[in-house]
Amino acid sequence: MDQKQSEWPKKPVSGDPGNKEKKQDTPKQENLQQEKTSQPDEETGDQSQTPTWLTQMTQRSWWTKKKAGIAAAVLAVCVAGVGLTAFELSAPEQMAVDKNQPIYLTVKPGMAASDLREQLYVRGVVNDRLALWWDMKVKGYDGKIQTGTYAFDPGSEPQEVVRKLVTGETSVIKFTIPEGFGVQDIAKRLAAAGLADEKTFLAEAKDFVPYDYVGRHPNTRYACEGFLFPDTYELRGNEDNVTIMKMMARDFDERFTPEMRALAQSQGLSIYQVVTLASLVEKEARYAEDRPIIAQVFLKRLRIGMPLQSDTTLQYLLNEPKEDVTIADTQMESPYNTYQNMGLPPGPIASPGMAAIDAVLHPASTDYLYFVADRQGHNHYSMTYEEHQAIVEQVR
Repeated sequence: MDQKQSEWPKKPVSGDPGNKEKKQDTPKQENLQQEKTSQPDEETGDQSQTPTWLTQMTQRSWWTKKKAGIAAAVLAVCVAGVGLTAFELSAPEQMAVDKNQPIYLTVKPGMAASDLREQLYVRGVVNDRLALWWDMKVKGYDGKIQTGTYAFDPGSEPQEVVRKLVTGETSVIKFTIPEGFGVQDIAKRLAAAGLADEKTFLAEAKDFVPYDYVGRHPNTRYACEGFLFPDTYELRGNEDNVTIMKMMARDFDERFTPEMRALAQSQGLSIYQVVTLASLVEKEARYAEDRPIIAQVFLKRLRIGMPLQSDTTLQYLLNEPKEDVTIADTQMESPYNTYQNMGLPPGPIASPGMAAIDAVLHPASTDYLYFVADRQGHNHYSMTYEEHQAIVEQVR
């Protein structure tokens, strides 16, 4: 068989001495080799022989992937933006806070981290909900919060708040009830300090009778009104409403000494009557010198069967205090209206301090039957209605 030369050059065989010399490629062979698909050299990575169509395809594939990546990034940003907007729009309303007073918050066992974050925001401990969520949830501190009562500055940095919660930097709560606060005022202050739920406290105060001398009296709003003594107290934050009320009532019971009880009895007054009368004195008198005189006026009116006509009992009935009560206010139908009813109201209208109680037990010795306060809170006294009316025209 004739040995016809092939169009394709033979590939040299390794180790074949007969292949040491290479034949020079013909132009036709060179053209065929240029059309042949070349592979990059495995050792050098040389792609100089890559065909144009493959390069273009590779470039188009790279650009397609890049556009897909950009689209995915834009979509992620849009989704994140929508999520953040929804997060901010769902923010609950924050309570008004006193920037000079600490905010106490109690973390109870089993409290959900999401509920805690909401309380921290609503109560005004932090103002940045997103930063708080990031520091607690994303950083993994949700499950590391310690129970207890904490004191925070209003508008604290979320990172500092989380640090306190994780390290368990708890605090003893001090809260003060001023003289003249009623049960409703006390409930609001406890709620603001995070120590009680206002509605629940008021519901339990209706029937709370700490001692026999308090008793149950018809037509009273709150059985314990007047006996939650105004003072400064310390709490851990885990006390319930009844425990708090017992603490305040015990404070009164310890301060109302056996000597004071004996003095009240000698004057024909029960403890309940003393506290009821003292609550009127507390609300009427702004200055210390007025307390014993006002107490004397009320005691004298009771003796002679004259209505007390105390504006403070009308204020107790109003939803919002007024600077001056009106004629219409004096006509309200209520057992607390001392313009329309003789004697003391059904019960105290506030918690009196010891100064007001002492004024009832040690009243001034005068013949006054009338008094009126000027715009500065100083009281002016008179013995007759005509004198009283003339003074009212001058000071009001």
